[in-house]
Amino acid sequence: MRTTKATIRAVNGLTARWAETVSGATVFSAAGVWPLLGFLADGAGGAARAELSEAVGLPADECALRARELLNALAEVPGVAAALGLWTDRTLELREAWEAGLPAGTHGVLTGVGDTDRAALDAWAAKRTDGQIRRMPVTLTDGNELVLAGALTLRTDWYRPFEESFLCPETGPWRDLVLKGLRRTTALLDRVGVADTPHGALTELKVLGTTGVDVHLLLGEEGTAPGRVLGEGVHLLAGERTVVPGHRLPYGEAGPGVRVERERCETPRPPSLEVDTVPFALSGEHDLLRLPELFGLTTARDDREGHFPGISARPLCVGSARQSATASFGALGFRAAAVTAVEMLAAGAPSTPRHFTTTVHAGFDRPFGFLAVHRRSRLVLAAGWVDDPEPFREDEECY
Repeated sequence: MRTTKATIRAVNGLTARWAETVSGATVFSAAGVWPLLGFLADGAGGAARAELSEAVGLPADECALRARELLNALAEVPGVAAALGLWTDRTLELREAWEAGLPAGTHGVLTGVGDTDRAALDAWAAKRTDGQIRRMPVTLTDGNELVLAGALTLRTDWYRPFEESFLCPETGPWRDLVLKGLRRTTALLDRVGVADTPHGALTELKVLGTTGVDVHLLLGEEGTAPGRVLGEGVHLLAGERTVVPGHRLPYGEAGPGVRVERERCETPRPPSLEVDTVPFALSGEHDLLRLPELFGLTTARDDREGHFPGISARPLCVGSARQSATASFGALGFRAAAVTAVEMLAAGAPSTPRHFTTTVHAGFDRPFGFLAVHRRSRLVLAAGWVDDPEPFREDEECY
C-alpha cells in the first residue's frame, strides 16, 4: 500500500479514539470516514478548519492530498475497494481548486426531488458495496446543498478455513448456551499472542487472509470495557505493547481465553494451536454528530454562519454526518462494507503413551473485539465488537 506512515498513524489514531466510545455490538470504519474529513478540512476555514485538522491528525493544507493518496492506495489492495461521491445542488458553484482536488468522475447533481435523489444515492451505495449496504445514510431534508460520501468494501478468504462446529462456553456471559462455532488447528503457535496492557492482559489471534487483509480477534480480561480492548488492539499494531508469542507462553492459564498444556500422545506430534470462536454478522449505524469533538465537527455544524469558504462562496455548514457499516466472519472468510455520508446545508438555516506435545488452546467464548488489518501497512480498515453470537441449531450439520 503506497501511502505515508503519517497517514496510517492518523487513520489508526482515529480508529483508537472511536473505539474508546464503543460499549456494545457494532462495527465501524475510521478508514471510511477519514478521507471525507480530509476533504472537508481542505475546504474549511477558521475554527472549523482547525478542528477538522486535529481530527484528521494532519495539517489542514495536507489533508486533501493525503485523502487522495489513501483512496488510491486502498484501490491497490486486492479485495479492497474505495470510492468517493459528491452531489451538489444545481445552483451551487464549487471552488475550482477544491473540486480539482477530488478524484475524477465523482461529481453528480441533486435535483431537489426527494424520491429521485434518494434513489440515485441509494443506487450508488448499493453498487459501491456489492449490495452489502443498500441505503445511503442521509436524510435529504429541504435545503440540502451538498452530499459528500465515501464507500469502502473489503473481502478476504482464509488461507486455512475453519470447520463449522458448536461451542458450549462453561464460564462468562455465554455460559450454558449452545452456540454455532468455528474450529481450527494449526502448527503455527505464533498466530496467537498475549500482551500486558494498562487495562489488563489482552489476547490477540491473527487470522490471515489470502488478499493481504487479516482479521485480529481481541479478547481482554473479563469485564474489560469494549472500547479499551479495541483501543489496546490498535496500540499492539503500532508496536506500543510487548506481545508474548504463542511459542513462549507459559504452561497453564497464559492469558484471556488461552491455556497451554503439555499433553501425552500416541505418536510424535508437533506443537499445535487449537482455536475455537464463533461466526458473526454485525451491522452498525453511527451518527457522527453525536461525537462532534471526535470527528472535528463541533464548529462545522453551527448553522449561524458558513465554515467552508474553500468549497464554495455560498455559506455552508454540516447538517448531518452518518456511517452505515456491516461485517461478517465465517468459516471461509471475512466481508465488510461501510458507507459514510456528510450532508451540507446553507448556513443560516437550521493409556500411558511415551510421547508428549504442547497444545495452545485459544477460546473466544465470550464477548470479544476484532480489527480488519492490511497486513503490510498495518492500516485498520474496520473494527467492531461481538457480544451476541448465533445459537447452534440441531438441524444443522457440522463438518
